Amino acid sequence: MKMFYGKNSSGDVKDAVRGLSSPKLIVFTCSEDGFDKAVADIEQLYPGVPSIGCVGMGYDATILEKGVSVMAFSEGVVATAGILEGVSTMPARHISRLEKDIEKVRPGRENTAIIDFCTGNDAAVLTTLRGLVDKYGLQVMGATGDAGKVSCNGKIYKDGMTYAVVRNEHGRVKTYKENIYVPKDSNQQLICSKTDKAKYYLGELNGRSAKQVYMDLTGTKSDKEIINQTFKNPLGKMIGDDVCIMSIKDVSGSGLILYRQANDSDILTLLEMRDPMEVAQSTVNKIKADFSKISGIYSVNCIFRYLVLKERGELNSYLGKIASLGTSCGLIGFGEHYNAQFVNQTMTCVVFE
Repeated sequence: MKMFYGKNSSGDVKDAVRGLSSPKLIVFTCSEDGFDKAVADIEQLYPGVPSIGCVGMGYDATILEKGVSVMAFSEGVVATAGILEGVSTMPARHISRLEKDIEKVRPGRENTAIIDFCTGNDAAVLTTLRGLVDKYGLQVMGATGDAGKVSCNGKIYKDGMTYAVVRNEHGRVKTYKENIYVPKDSNQQLICSKTDKAKYYLGELNGRSAKQVYMDLTGTKSDKEIINQTFKNPLGKMIGDDVCIMSIKDVSGSGLILYRQANDSDILTLLEMRDPMEVAQSTVNKIKADFSKISGIYSVNCIFRYLVLKERGELNSYLGKIASLGTSCGLIGFGEHYNAQFVNQTMTCVVFE
């Protein structure tokens, strides 16, 4: 298979796709002010070609903070694209569309992936997908886009999940998840209570104010400091040996608003940041061990990781390290998808052999 990547900092789609011919699938991101035009331009240039898009920053070995980024497969894949509408209230309503699109590509258990962009309610949407993911043995990676809108096949939707189903005709596909955080104290247990799943609210930890417990653990003294500290010390939920990051979005009274749901009796712990470049090298080594030949990598990095890496002056160095594997591109997201999981402060990617 062959992956194409093009970009233009002023949002000029024609320039970004220069050299792209006969694409089988187009996946793109664009700044909010140019998104509607980019959707129309791509459909005009490549009518009938499956396409999905969202608002966001794109990258290859370097970040493109404004403009349009276009990834496309020009050969070696079979692909379809579709939309699940009304995901904020009825995420399962149109799930049959996705199953039909999966069947169209004749999926295999090691050669088919879903790339998706969502406007919100991601955890519920991914739970809806779980049955199909298990049934067909699919790999899934995706993101929450910005500005509450996505596109599919030349049309814009404000409440939906747009998806592309891709079968690699000449090799495997595999998804990976990378986080740069580990438990600060492996014996620490913070038991959740007084949660509100609809509001992503966490009221208490170990029977005390969740806000006060976090302040005591981190030495923070104000609401603003708490929100800034989550870049260094997010909360995490342990699932076996895996860490599910629970980033803090805001403070509400004596409790915390998270970026993902917490349930009563969930057990959390405080996380701390590892060296991002060491983690990146470990990811590169793992992918190299799994693949002797790589056609392309598509990834999503959380906006929080973008901010941390940019502050450390390591953003382009990090992207360049991942790009050392081969053609690599992706987007900055506001929530990341890894198979049937909705995660925070994470990098997820799909690798095509």
